[in-house]
Amino acid sequence: MSLRKRLSVSSTGTRCESPLMFATTPNAESEEWVTAWKQVLAKDIIDSPVEAVDAEVSVEEACEVLLSKNLLCLAVKTLQGRSPQSTPYCGLFDFADVNAFLTLAATRHKFSLDELREKPRVQEILTAARDGKVPVHLVSNLSGKNPLEILPHDADIVSLLSIFSRGAHRVLVEAPPPSSGYLGMVSDRGLLSWFTTYAQKTPTLLRYLSVPLASLALPSLYLYMSVVAAKASDSVLNAMTLMSDEGVSSVAVVDEETGGLLSAVSVTDIGKIVVPAQSNQILSMPLKQLVAQIKEPDGSMDGVDKFPVYSVSPNNTLLYTMQKLLATNAHRVFVTEESPMSSSPSFSTMSPTNLCGIVSVVDVLSLFARIASVPDVDPTRMQRHRRASSTSSNESFRSSGSFAARSRSSSRTSLQRLGSVGSLEGFQMRWAERVPAPEQQ
Repeated sequence: MSLRKRLSVSSTGTRCESPLMFATTPNAESEEWVTAWKQVLAKDIIDSPVEAVDAEVSVEEACEVLLSKNLLCLAVKTLQGRSPQSTPYCGLFDFADVNAFLTLAATRHKFSLDELREKPRVQEILTAARDGKVPVHLVSNLSGKNPLEILPHDADIVSLLSIFSRGAHRVLVEAPPPSSGYLGMVSDRGLLSWFTTYAQKTPTLLRYLSVPLASLALPSLYLYMSVVAAKASDSVLNAMTLMSDEGVSSVAVVDEETGGLLSAVSVTDIGKIVVPAQSNQILSMPLKQLVAQIKEPDGSMDGVDKFPVYSVSPNNTLLYTMQKLLATNAHRVFVTEESPMSSSPSFSTMSPTNLCGIVSVVDVLSLFARIASVPDVDPTRMQRHRRASSTSSNESFRSSGSFAARSRSSSRTSLQRLGSVGSLEGFQMRWAERVPAPEQQ
């Protein structure tokens, strides 16, 4: 089964007990930077339009819109009949929500009646599924990672930092009055791209970002603490459940014997590869095979291998890490003690690496938020909330901290009907028909 691997590194050489040494920002220089940041408006760095769907559209139809238009996020319109003074949107819907929804479908039989009473939203989803259609508004932000955040047209990028530094990934920007519409959406990656460009034009900030990761006090960079990881032989469903339970958008895929980092799988990969699959067999596919499918399109047009390198070392600079996050189109990169993992598409030729931490887009933006004296910077807030209110009550998917072998759940499947347990007898769902049925007792 999948594991949440807790990794630790003993002190060696000249490494101090804590790898996070504080790097102090010069006050005069930081004030100059922040003054410049406040001159840039959020609307100036909009990186996507606001694509909306009706609240009563099915989850499946909403996902088809994401895939057909190659979008990462949709706005869900407010239900008809709600107060006209309310926002035109009730929430957002992305691939993290898709992953949480499919994981719920796969693990629904694990809920007791008492647990269901404490989870009214889950009850609504299951009731809608029995009726044959789950509207997308019920699944909006089911992942707990996709809240609706809105800023006025004249908000600056420091206002963006105040939102992104608490774990959100997107912000809608209102149009100026008298319009009641929206100019577009800004992503955390879009803001990271702006800061990368700004740093390259600002020598004082460039010097500050040219120090090793290990010497920076990033708010949630714990190089030698824990990493959410799955083995290469674990199933796709294991990884999906792990991401949902742990409140993360991606998991490291590691070698069973060495613990070396092989690649990563994200909720976006799940949305773009698993959802369109015509067979439920993909859910029992080993992650090693899924990763091969993820990289398959790379180089197919021009013969160039673009298999992304998802790792950095503690000796790499923060600027290099920012550039790596942007170049690989990833939300996080993994920190390894040795050289970054090979870009070779062959797993067998990858040398073992000592996986010891992560750096995410939110981590980096939180650093800039602290420079700008933004209050209440807490990039792990949403992840903690997600773990506390996970839609899955499946403790067996969590790791005990070792690579000990665990029994696998049944891979017996039915394309006609899901097996059911207790009060969920007869539960039907088109997408859920792809998930393994629970073992009948």
